[in-house]
Amino acid sequence: MSEHHDASNITNPEHAQHHIVTPKVYGIVFATLLFFTWLTVYAAFKDLGILNPVIALAIASTKAVIVILFFMHVKFQSKLIKMTVACGFFTFLVLITMTLSDYMSRAWGLW
Repeated sequence: MSEHHDASNITNPEHAQHHIVTPKVYGIVFATLLFFTWLTVYAAFKDLGILNPVIALAIASTKAVIVILFFMHVKFQSKLIKMTVACGFFTFLVLITMTLSDYMSRAWGLW
């Protein structure tokens, strides 16, 4: 077995160094999530027609990405883990897009 240092941690990604997140970063994340929660409530009281569910899902997706990156520590993981999470998120977006397109096409012209 070779004794070289694997800087990108490809051979054993489970042996990666743990990244310490400071309380300041968690405070910024908390404030950001509070802002997006306020934005969700604000958007819920506005009549934006067909854009209401689109805007609500966009805000919810943004909050989900923030939670995934910081609370699940994906931001500090290997590229393989980031790609796996991104594929799951992409699949979620495809399913939401298909659901919304089906929903909108069934009631076309009735709203």
